[in-house]
Amino acid sequence: MADTFQAQIIAILPKLRVQALALTRNRAQAEDLVQDAVCNALGACDSFIPGTNFAAWMHRILRNRFISDLRRRKATTDIDDLPGDMLATKPSHEDRLAVKDLAFALARLPDDQREALVLVVLQGMSYQELAEATGCAVGTAKSRVFRARRQLEAWMTGDLPANDRLRQQASALRQDIELRRRQATGGNGARV
Repeated sequence: MADTFQAQIIAILPKLRVQALALTRNRAQAEDLVQDAVCNALGACDSFIPGTNFAAWMHRILRNRFISDLRRRKATTDIDDLPGDMLATKPSHEDRLAVKDLAFALARLPDDQREALVLVVLQGMSYQELAEATGCAVGTAKSRVFRARRQLEAWMTGDLPANDRLRQQASALRQDIELRRRQATGGNGARV
């Protein structure tokens, strides 16, 4: 069983890294979180029931470890803490700008919605697996993914009903992104 258990851990490491990065928004912290979660899993290998969903079990351990660490630290890395040049790109690279805009918008999502979206969309987790991994009902898992998609779409396209709170948030996000672009290019289109 030990060989199978370790093989399952090795196989799920890339997905754990993606989840950890979505939670921490910092590569170094994400790697530490994955390492801590794997240590916790190895220490609790006797509590895993063979034949059950190993991926959900591991994602749950990682998430619980993140929450425990967060409670101890009471702080996470904010995108505003990043150096400005990390958000600046040459204007001719529209695809890179769109990806950065998406990353910025993704970082602004509530933690539960961002985590749900990453696990379902990027990692291909089913709603049932997401519910098991995050300790919520399947309907709640579906709702989180739906709200995250709706929010991202609203921020990225500006397609919102009049007088909607999302429209105000999208407008503020666009203004912030445009300000960052202008600051990065010195206002003349050329990167400084």
